[in-house]
Amino acid sequence: MSPAVASAGTAKVTFVPKLGLFDATMIVMGSMIGSGIFIAPSLMAGYVPVPQVLIGLWVLGGLLTAAGAVAYGELAALFPRAGGQYVFLREAYGPLWGFLYGWTLFFVIQTGFIAAVAIAFAKYLGVFVPALSESHVILRIPVGAWVFQFNSAQVVGVLTIALLTFINCLGVLWGAWVQNLFTVSKVAAIAVLVGLAFFIGPGSRSHFWSPFQVSDFRPLRPEAAGTGFLAALAVALSKALFAYDAWNSVTFAAEEVKTPHRTVPRSMVLGTLGVMVVYVLATMAYLYVVPVLEMAQVSDNRIGEAAARRLFGDLGAQLIAVAIMISTFGCDNGLILSGPRVYYAMARDGLFFQQVAYLHPRFRTPVLSLVLQGVWASVLTVSGTYNALLTYTTFASLLFGAMTVAGVFILRRKYPTWERPYRCWGYPVVPWAYILVALLFVVYVIVGDPRSSGAGLLLILLGVPAYLYWRRRPTSVPEGTRGEA
Repeated sequence: MSPAVASAGTAKVTFVPKLGLFDATMIVMGSMIGSGIFIAPSLMAGYVPVPQVLIGLWVLGGLLTAAGAVAYGELAALFPRAGGQYVFLREAYGPLWGFLYGWTLFFVIQTGFIAAVAIAFAKYLGVFVPALSESHVILRIPVGAWVFQFNSAQVVGVLTIALLTFINCLGVLWGAWVQNLFTVSKVAAIAVLVGLAFFIGPGSRSHFWSPFQVSDFRPLRPEAAGTGFLAALAVALSKALFAYDAWNSVTFAAEEVKTPHRTVPRSMVLGTLGVMVVYVLATMAYLYVVPVLEMAQVSDNRIGEAAARRLFGDLGAQLIAVAIMISTFGCDNGLILSGPRVYYAMARDGLFFQQVAYLHPRFRTPVLSLVLQGVWASVLTVSGTYNALLTYTTFASLLFGAMTVAGVFILRRKYPTWERPYRCWGYPVVPWAYILVALLFVVYVIVGDPRSSGAGLLLILLGVPAYLYWRRRPTSVPEGTRGEA
């Protein structure tokens, strides 16, 4: 992107590309790796207690995620602008669909994940500070006849969001520095756990394989009783795909990436494949020391802690708590860094609060967008509604993902002569594979939980009147503060 230029006596403030391939890849990996890999393998084992299948699901989830990444790579190279997926949907389907995605992202998906991860960080901090438990109320605010009370985990969660929001307001390089530090640290911590499990762990390679027949298959989780093999497989894979989520976050900040038409696609592919390696090796390390039948019955599904205890005794619980704190803190930073670029892009198009299109003239960051996101994520944190909201919109993230990948086909037909610096590898097979799997999960989620899916659909449709309101409202962001399109 071009630097700020003088226009009509004022300077237009624009993003400055400062992020390299390493920075972009760390945003991808850091946003993906949270607390999921320390818990999800145990959940999955409860549905599919077959070690070779469990490992295969992590590989399959990684390959499907990479399939989405190579498709998004073509779109990111075609439209290397702030907003990423919002821009892709807008260009392929029109502004309404882009807006509905951004609307859902702001009110539920991004902010809900930020709140959930911040609470996870606070819970594991409670291992070292017992007072930081959800049952320990430390703040009461009377408002008329009502008394609002907040536990210490919620307060720590809000403070975490506030700290990371402030850091990211200071400049994209500050946010990237935090992201690089914590992503490298979390990958190193998992690598140490994996290495020690294989070298000193009381395990066996025989834990990686067990004979089974589909006709005799029985899931171990009570809620899955009577579930057939394919249904249990789908549920288990959904847990893996949840742990792989947020892989497209770097597209939101494309305008701040150097040579984005090359760097953004590469970072997504490298990041998703790198995370797949981390997840597969971590799952194999867990299986090596904790057989699959025991893994499925681990207390609270904390398989990371269970494996660490077998390696280090009681000290293992504290070590894994540190690893999860590093992981969740870095994950939240990636989410906080990337999301505001979407709301900024919407405001730049006149489809969100106009002030959100403001870029700080010194830091070149969308500070008002960052603050607005932080405030709403904090509201979700203290209200405790984020889990329900994320459940409501589980299918929405998959649906928008499938629509975005389908946009590769639409935009090739719509703009056949446009130069494409990066083309989707394996086209059309790879994008079709992603679309079909995503749509199968959308149908599965809707049929399996129609009530939550209906509530989620209502939340999305509430964006239609908001879109019509902003569509008819004139845009009047002051010159010199609004970023260039």
